[in-house]
Amino acid sequence: MKLSDYVADFIARQGVRHVFLISGGAAIHLVDSVARHPSLRYICPQHEQAAAMAADAYSRITGNLGVAITTSGPGATNLLTGVCCAYFDSIPSLFLTGQVARFRLKKNGCLRQKGFQETDVVSIFKPVTKYAVLVEDPALIRYELEKALWLARSGRPGPVLLDIPDDVQRVDVDPEKLERFEAPGPSTQGLTPLFDWPEKLCALVKQSRRPVLIYGAGIRLAKAEREAIDFANRLGIPVLLTWGGADLIPYDHPISAGGLGVCGPRAGNFTVQRADLILAVGTRLSQMITGGRQELFAPDARKAVVDIDAEEFAKFAPCGVKVDLPIQSGIREFFQNCSSVDFSVRASERDHWLDFIRLLRRRFPIAPDGLSEKTDSVDAYLFVEELSKQSGENDIVITDAGGNLSWTMQAWRVKPGQRLFSAWNHSPMGYSLPASIGAALAAGHRRVLCIIGDGGIMMCLAELATLVRHHLPVTVFIFNNHGHGIQKQTLDTWLDSRYEGVDEPTGLAFPDFLKSGQAFGMKTVNICDHAKMSRQIREALQSQGPVLCNVEIFPNQRIVPMLKFGGSLEDLDPKLGSEELKEIEKAFSTLVEKERLKGSKTLC
Repeated sequence: MKLSDYVADFIARQGVRHVFLISGGAAIHLVDSVARHPSLRYICPQHEQAAAMAADAYSRITGNLGVAITTSGPGATNLLTGVCCAYFDSIPSLFLTGQVARFRLKKNGCLRQKGFQETDVVSIFKPVTKYAVLVEDPALIRYELEKALWLARSGRPGPVLLDIPDDVQRVDVDPEKLERFEAPGPSTQGLTPLFDWPEKLCALVKQSRRPVLIYGAGIRLAKAEREAIDFANRLGIPVLLTWGGADLIPYDHPISAGGLGVCGPRAGNFTVQRADLILAVGTRLSQMITGGRQELFAPDARKAVVDIDAEEFAKFAPCGVKVDLPIQSGIREFFQNCSSVDFSVRASERDHWLDFIRLLRRRFPIAPDGLSEKTDSVDAYLFVEELSKQSGENDIVITDAGGNLSWTMQAWRVKPGQRLFSAWNHSPMGYSLPASIGAALAAGHRRVLCIIGDGGIMMCLAELATLVRHHLPVTVFIFNNHGHGIQKQTLDTWLDSRYEGVDEPTGLAFPDFLKSGQAFGMKTVNICDHAKMSRQIREALQSQGPVLCNVEIFPNQRIVPMLKFGGSLEDLDPKLGSEELKEIEKAFSTLVEKERLKGSKTLC
């Protein structure tokens, strides 16, 4: 059996059905073997970066591996940005790169290159993969594949890469004689002894009067969505969702308290800043959640954090943040160990806290009231709100980077069954379109809504051809404000609005996106008028196959709220005044007084 055939069969036996690849001289045997395997179908994006991003999204939707194959040299290095997306978001994925034949590999580190298109791929990818290896011994192919996939899926998941020389790919191997990988037993090491933390957590929960749960992307990675919701319901504790966990719970679910963070809704930020207990599960509490000065995050709250990665706890102390109860555990194991713990308190103990949160959510909506009479552009928040309203319960929504990401995450109201994601932590422009390709293939007939900016679409415009080639059910909404809006907002803050390289007057160039879509053979819709917006969204969503919508956004649209560095999450943005703050403080004082009268012991 040819080694490349073994690799293709190994991939198929993992339940993978689509492989994203771009052929090249050092990968022709891998490509040929995938093409001839009866259970695999290959998809050719227009760029290797897109192949990696498509594989990343394929994994997010299937809950299984995403796989991408490229050739050596530039084919491999072009994968890098997409691999970073998978690494920083902990997405299990397999990347296979062809390499020059073994006799062409340089043996001297001082020699720049020996074989044509030879590149030390392993050294480049080691910092952003869980495992990267050059397979020089054909007898180890099974061992390396099994080890790589075990690492990709175990502990904190992530991408792995095998670099396979051309001559190794075409060696004949006997599958029965190939060396196997024996996975080690489960680790029992943790920061808090298993017999100790449930009791400590129970005591913290029972002592609190204003607790909140913060759920993040790790819950879905652990396939623990149902357990997470059951846990919150059982404890009766409101849930704040990070962007990575935004689609875990529908917007109108009784336990949902909305989002939080640097660009989070005011209601969620006011909630977390007045909590007396935070239990964070499956979130690393990045600075996009806590704010740049992390010591100002929920200053009066005790904090319990559940994470499988011990390194995520060590980062807090230098920032002046105390984690009162660090729990190193897998998410499913955490919920299982909590199942026998009695966390119960009288329901009435927290009624006033829940009422306070509901008041905040009513008082601070994201979208502005009323429609502008402008007929050449639309408000981004109103557009997202309307698109969200018309979206279906099983839609997959993928957003890109910058302004379109923030506006979407602020104004979208998740419905049951919807998926909503982006490349949260690497956040490159140009992710959402190739990711939509991977998601559409993974999800079968489910509709995909791709939200991307004018800057982002220019990074991957050629992938419209891939949409059309496979007639995928993807509706692309280009947020067109003729520039990089979030960069303008940053320049407003730091450099007195001196714009350079951020719009057409300062160096950028954009085509007519409607004509571009038509050139690729797509149906196109131009949305630039509030009065017609609802009808045009409906028209786009009812169309079959790929559709491109150019959405003319207010050129000077800004992200509001957005925390400036140096403040805490509850700092007011310019659109909120002292009266709003007084209203919040009055409501909170009333809450604390009611707690005092009931004899509650609080931490404020």
